Amino acid sequence: MSTSGDFDCIVIGAGVQGSFTAYELAKRNKKTLLLEQFVLPHTRGSSHGQTRIIRYAYEQDFYINMMRECFQLWAQLEREAGVTLYRQTGMLVMGPEKSQSFQLLKNTMQRNNIRVVNLNRDNFNQHIPHVNLAEGDGALVEVAAGVLYADRALKTAQGLFQKLGGVIRDQQKVTDIKPGPVVTVSTSSGVYRAKALVITAGPWANKLLAHTGLELPLEVMKLNVCYWKEKVPGSYGVKKRFPCFIQTEGVESKQHIYGLPSNEYPGLMKICYHIGSITDADHRDQQTDNTDIDILQRYIARCFPGLVPKPAVVESCIYTLTPDRHFVLDRHPTYSNIVIGAGFSGHGFKFGPLIGKILTELSLGEVPSYDLSPFRIRRFPSQTKSAL
Repeated sequence: MSTSGDFDCIVIGAGVQGSFTAYELAKRNKKTLLLEQFVLPHTRGSSHGQTRIIRYAYEQDFYINMMRECFQLWAQLEREAGVTLYRQTGMLVMGPEKSQSFQLLKNTMQRNNIRVVNLNRDNFNQHIPHVNLAEGDGALVEVAAGVLYADRALKTAQGLFQKLGGVIRDQQKVTDIKPGPVVTVSTSSGVYRAKALVITAGPWANKLLAHTGLELPLEVMKLNVCYWKEKVPGSYGVKKRFPCFIQTEGVESKQHIYGLPSNEYPGLMKICYHIGSITDADHRDQQTDNTDIDILQRYIARCFPGLVPKPAVVESCIYTLTPDRHFVLDRHPTYSNIVIGAGFSGHGFKFGPLIGKILTELSLGEVPSYDLSPFRIRRFPSQTKSAL
């Protein structure tokens, strides 16, 4: 079926960032089209799955500053939609006490007056049962952190967007973008025009940006999302008030290991390694590197004695990484009515409602609510090249 139409704004990519951008635009009474190449809901990008961690724990002040509003926006969304999207569990942060990463996290939270409980070797197990704190590791609990119900959040944002008159067209792969004062977007099923375009296409961002003469230094990575069986069901569950956790680095690895209390699969705890193997989003299923699983098995055997150190379920997720692991939130350097949200580097979900607000501001030509210098395209000039 051929379809066409004129809109105030077109958003390409119905993951968390695109869905919240579309919703924000519709709230501003903009006639908005949200395009998605797959049938919704799907598991091919970075926004699927039942849970994500929401936290203040960052090494950079600017993320903590943004998170203050994020927590408010998630609460507002819950009220608006009448659904539960966030569960406070707290988040345990562990890491070598003297390491730069652990100290930086601790100091940044302290400086920003984020509520934390510092743990020591004597009181650790009283607060955190069934976890072995590694020799030389420090530990703290960030109190406000918790679990976001990801699939539900995505469905909520899309539902509210449609309620406001927004149009979603899934199973429409974009085949061409013609920049200009009015942007023309061609898909497998039709042609659409709009005064502004927002590209939030995750690992497919560069394939779309190629039509506009831009290539960003983005790296696509496939991660194994692993679930581990509790020896005693409920030991690491949300009902036992077990927290989320991050291990900043340790004996097993130089990368973060993170986990969430058992929730989506009863009796299974989600623990993942924050790095995977480079892939192409369209050929990810051919990727079979399991180095991360070996690292996790050793880690769990040592630190989580109440889990069977062999994954019970392995799913996958895609990260789209920038060189510095900070997002891209910017207008196109040549076409100011094309806005880009990309490179969320495996930590963007919790920012969804705020990213939607910022990308909306950029697409409407407004001054953004935040200093976007950490997220500008020009920060990697030598690596950003014309794709034409």
